[in-house]
Amino acid sequence: MSVIRTDRWLADLYDNPVTICEKIKGLFDGADASEIYDYLTFHGMYIPQKNGSIIVRKLKENKVWDIVQNEKKNLQKRWKGPSIPVFIFPSDTTNEILNREFHGKSGLAFKDKLFLFVSEENKEAEIRSLFTHEYNHACRLSKYHKDEEEYVLLDTIILEGMAENAVRERFGTEFMSNWTSYYSNEELEKMWRRLVYPNRKVLKVRSKHQDILYGLRSYPKMAGYCVGYYLVNQYMESTGLSSKDLLSIHSEMFASFAYKK
Repeated sequence: MSVIRTDRWLADLYDNPVTICEKIKGLFDGADASEIYDYLTFHGMYIPQKNGSIIVRKLKENKVWDIVQNEKKNLQKRWKGPSIPVFIFPSDTTNEILNREFHGKSGLAFKDKLFLFVSEENKEAEIRSLFTHEYNHACRLSKYHKDEEEYVLLDTIILEGMAENAVRERFGTEFMSNWTSYYSNEELEKMWRRLVYPNRKVLKVRSKHQDILYGLRSYPKMAGYCVGYYLVNQYMESTGLSSKDLLSIHSEMFASFAYKK
């Protein structure tokens, strides 16, 4: 499978995103189009704007679909990753968290499909780094043999840590997410031992999982993301392994390594 030309869908149906979601119902078992759209907007997909045709035109002028197609071909070969369809849509530029934490772009990865939500302001390197992050997720999900429904907090933070370290490996620090620089290593070590490690087995379906991951309620901002990046980074520096080498390693390996330091 390749990058789906959703620009053609958007040209006709930008103002009717639920109708667009009718086209992908077959990829979501048992969900209707409105449920799919709600789910995708929760993760950063656009809400129709008055200047929608201009947004779509700018994304085409920026060659977003071509950039992603080239990146997919490159990384699929490099990481021996899955051949999955990639869907590109505008991002929700009214989302303050998306703008502040993720440079106005986001994505959503599964074992069998991948979504990118991008702004017309995103440069080529940002789009490449976003795809790197999300496709790394898809590779991890396909190579790490554990059902997503069974993921615990440790699995999720390692998933995120791997993806952002893959961005660092390919592009350096310039195009990494802002949250990677929120805390010092000393702060992250304390956060790991006092907050994340004791809760490492909290299931994905529990609200506490999301609260720690994103730093909601009274937890430190983006706590899970930041600790995950730290754990994977420390492991890579100590072992000399690359992003490709990590994809099938059990999450507990990172925890054991970090806790024995």
